[in-house]
Amino acid sequence: MRPFHLAIPVSNLSICKKFYREILECEEGRSSEKWVDFNFFGHQLVLHEKKELKSETISNPVDDHNVPVPHFGVVLEWEQWELLAKKLRLKNIKFIIEPYIRFKGKIGEQATMFFLDPENNALEFKSFKDIDQLFEKTK
Repeated sequence: MRPFHLAIPVSNLSICKKFYREILECEEGRSSEKWVDFNFFGHQLVLHEKKELKSETISNPVDDHNVPVPHFGVVLEWEQWELLAKKLRLKNIKFIIEPYIRFKGKIGEQATMFFLDPENNALEFKSFKDIDQLFEKTK
């Protein structure tokens, strides 16, 4: 699979750099005074500083939770997901949706968790019991 590229605006580049480097343990790549690249679990995430940001939080009901939209993240291996959830708890991350198993016993059963970065960008990390069900349609 080829790496995905995502660029997002942030109003405080230094605080966000610290979050992605220290909390999510992403390796920092190229940068300037106004942007920085990160290796986001094998994908390219670029933070661009934009001083005057206005963010609106909206959500969509999924599995009895209010899922923030927009959001982004990565589908991890099951063990990676469990390790990340444990590390985030140890780092006292405040979850929007605590780590749990969604769609238990159904097509698309997955582990998921949601939290915010310092700019209130919503992140979701998930893992599938059966990765072949990533794009499976429900019946």
